[in-house]
Amino acid sequence: MSSYFSKRSGSQFAKSIPYLILGSTTVIISGIALLYTFQCSLIYTANYPKGSRKHVPKPSDYDMNYINLVLETRDDVKIRAYVCKIIEGASTRPTVLMLHGTSGNMGHRLPIARKFFKNFKCNVMLVSYRGYGKSKGSPSEKGLRLDAQAALDYIKQDSILKDTKLIVFGQALGGAVALDLVSRNESKVDALILENTFLSIPKIIPHIAPNLRYLTFLCSEIWPSENYITKLQTIPILFLSGSKDEVVPPQHMKILYELASTSGGKMIQEIENGTHHDTVSQSDYFPKIGEFFIRMLGEEFS
Repeated sequence: MSSYFSKRSGSQFAKSIPYLILGSTTVIISGIALLYTFQCSLIYTANYPKGSRKHVPKPSDYDMNYINLVLETRDDVKIRAYVCKIIEGASTRPTVLMLHGTSGNMGHRLPIARKFFKNFKCNVMLVSYRGYGKSKGSPSEKGLRLDAQAALDYIKQDSILKDTKLIVFGQALGGAVALDLVSRNESKVDALILENTFLSIPKIIPHIAPNLRYLTFLCSEIWPSENYITKLQTIPILFLSGSKDEVVPPQHMKILYELASTSGGKMIQEIENGTHHDTVSQSDYFPKIGEFFIRMLGEEFS
């Protein structure tokens, strides 16, 4: 009897194998489909920290005069921006275009903007990408490229800012956005500052999500900074890398530095004890920017 049931069970198991394989395959395919579909939500964390889509701090909170702008991109998406102009002599001072990282909104970067505005006497423009802060739309690589271009176009059409020296400053994801923007508009930009920027999305996934390292082929959001930087020919570049960055391995910044072959010169500074989110608050961060301004742009801004 036991032999009968053994044979019967074996027969039933054999018959069920195709269904088991089909079921497992379905689960895997579903998982891959979900990852592919929702990767923008994983990369562009516009809702973090909580309330980031509703509350956007204002420059006036940091003692900066400003214009609150609504820019329309080339694909007809309305995004929000702040422009802070020096009260006296704005047309003779440099302008910094700030491109933020993957979370929060432009208002969260105002303490940094204040440093450029107050300490270095720079005009400052900040932008919340589409889907961030109070900007319309949904974030994507293609969309953010258009957002950054809209900000640059505004600066170059503004009666006061258009002839000022322009410095593009990007943090983390913003560094990738900055590299893309400058690679397409190098003649319009005078300097580039990058902080904790990655080589590409597929190359950073194994570090931040080891379990997904074999699925990087699914990435439709690439941000190939390592390709953009090789296109730059004349612009001076400053690389600021947190030595304890737990998100972007400092090696990524070192490789970007090595890939840069611009005739305008390049500087790299490892910020001791800087993690991904607090590199900017370390004591040697802004002094290095001041040194860069003097050495690469030929004038002291402080």
